[in-house]
Amino acid sequence: MNYLPRMKLVTKSSKLKLYRTVIKSIVTYASETWVVKENIIGKLIVFERKILGGIFGPTKENHIWRIKDNEELDKLIKHENIVKYIKAQRLGWFGHIQIMPEARTAKKIFKWTPLTTRPRRRPKYRW
Repeated sequence: MNYLPRMKLVTKSSKLKLYRTVIKSIVTYASETWVVKENIIGKLIVFERKILGGIFGPTKENHIWRIKDNEELDKLIKHENIVKYIKAQRLGWFGHIQIMPEARTAKKIFKWTPLTTRPRRRPKYRW
């Protein structure tokens, strides 16, 4: 699947700006509230590498075309990957919650603790 067109009329910098402003913001919408697990991180990294591979395209070395590897793509985006972006967004949201007034609903939910604990045994079998 090719997400961004490989047109020679559109420059790499324009495609990169399009990715950073439109695609990345859509993919990470409300990521401050996600439970970020390893499988989600893996899927996000694969998605980002696929997009960046389409933007930067292959490299020609010694008259042979090859696809850029992850380290080269990482250098091209200056190590600002989508996972670091999500972590920064989450940290910013945490700071925003900390300075919120106590009466706000988001602050109440953040400070809430359950009244009891769940039992430490296997749940009963339901018929």
